[in-house]
This record gives sequence, structure tokens and C-alpha cells, in this order.
Amino acid sequence: MKENLLAKTIRKDGCNIHYWMSKDVDGPWVLFLHGAGLDHNMFKEQVEAIKYSNKILEWDARGHGLSRPIGKQFSIKLLVEDLINIMDIERIDKAILVGQSMGGILAQEMAFYYPDRIDKLVLIDCPCNTMKLSVLEKVYIKVAHILMPMCPWSVLLAIGIRLSALREDVRNYIKCTVKEVGKKDFVKIFLKTADAFHFEKGYKINKKTLIVYGKKDSMRSIGNLTNKWCIDNANYYRINFNEASHCANQDRCTDFNRVLTDFLRNKE
Repeated sequence: MKENLLAKTIRKDGCNIHYWMSKDVDGPWVLFLHGAGLDHNMFKEQVEAIKYSNKILEWDARGHGLSRPIGKQFSIKLLVEDLINIMDIERIDKAILVGQSMGGILAQEMAFYYPDRIDKLVLIDCPCNTMKLSVLEKVYIKVAHILMPMCPWSVLLAIGIRLSALREDVRNYIKCTVKEVGKKDFVKIFLKTADAFHFEKGYKINKKTLIVYGKKDSMRSIGNLTNKWCIDNANYYRINFNEASHCANQDRCTDFNRVLTDFLRNKE
């Protein structure tokens, strides 16, 4: 597919950010936002599925893939600024965002701060940024800040791989990709992503939103969280896949692609 995408780079805040975009394709813009430690290749099956029906932009977020070194700072707010900068450069007024985990958190922040730039959202295996965290969840985040820097990289890597996917080929992709990021940057990325939650009483995303999760995703009990998330909101559509973990779009790529293309085609 890369031959159908134009490779581009921008320099911003100490990082060369790499991204790829469609050439000579009509249709709404779809922006793919990968998870922490991964890169644009996690969406290769989805890009292939919609390459003729939608304009596509995918990136390696700062600190990931080709967009390294990370620069002096990292935060979800900085990723929002990076993405808006790219959208402005490429004259993308409005887009559908497809985000997994960290990418889903980023997509929600885009909808919160720049709602006029967002058409729809597809959120894969990610919690709600603006729900109130429980006391236990706050403790988990504080403990992670203490333990993750001390944990051996091989152990962090093994745990992350085991929790992220069921398919062996997906696990191999995760291992190779996250390993390139390295422990120092991965810990920074993970903890800064965990710090992105902000409780907004009464706030709901006022966009058509497809929420997808794998039933075997054990990260922060995301299945239970999405139950609460979808209550009393007609804009939210929730799909779960039995044989999928944290990277549901990769574990069940064929089923996910069918759901994604249906959602993209729906004009309501």
C-alpha cells in the first residue's frame, strides 16, 4: 500500500514527525492513530480495506517508529498540537479519527479541544479520558509511576506483549516495534498517557462514536468501562470481539474491517 501513499515529514518541538497520506483519492479523511510503543503499521489491514473509499493519513507519533528521537517533551496535549499542525499543513478541515489505546485517548482529546475538526470517532480498546477515576485507579497510576522505571525492560516488554494480543504474528510485531522505542521513552510515553485523564462532569462526546474492544483485554477492565461509557448516549455504538485482546483491530482484523467500513459508510 505504501506506493499509494505520499511520505512526508515535519520538524516540530525537536522531533521529525513522519506521516503518510493518500494521493488522488476521493472521500472523507480518515486519520489512523496507533497505540503506545507501536507505529502506523498496526493499521495496515485497515488501510488496505478502505484505500479506495477514503482519503487516509497515518503517522508515527513522536517517539514512535520513524519519528525518533522523541524530542525534549512528550504529552498527549503535545500530540494534539502535532496532529492539528499536520491537518493545517495538509488543509484537512475535518476528519474521522481511528485510534487504538493511546491513539484513542488522543482522538478523544482532539474531540474535546477541537470538536469542529472532527467528524466521527472510532475508539479501540481505550478508556474514557473524561470519566471520573476511582480511588483504586488513581492508586494504580501512582504505583505505575514508581514501579515502571524500576522494572527490568525485558519484564515490561514481556508483560506488555502478553496483555496486548492473542495472535502470535501480532505479538511478534509488538515485540519488534516496542523494542525499538526502548525502555526510557516507552516508560515516559506510557506514564504521560496515563496522566492525560481529566474528569469533566456531564461531558459527552457529541460525535458519532464507534467503541470497539476485545473481550480478553485485561488492561484497566476496559470492557466494564465501556459499559458505563455508553449509557444514555445515542451517539455511541459499542462492539466487542470474543477472541481479541488489547489490539482488537489486529487480533480480529477481518471482523473489525467489516465493522469499520459499515461505520464509515453510514451517513446518519
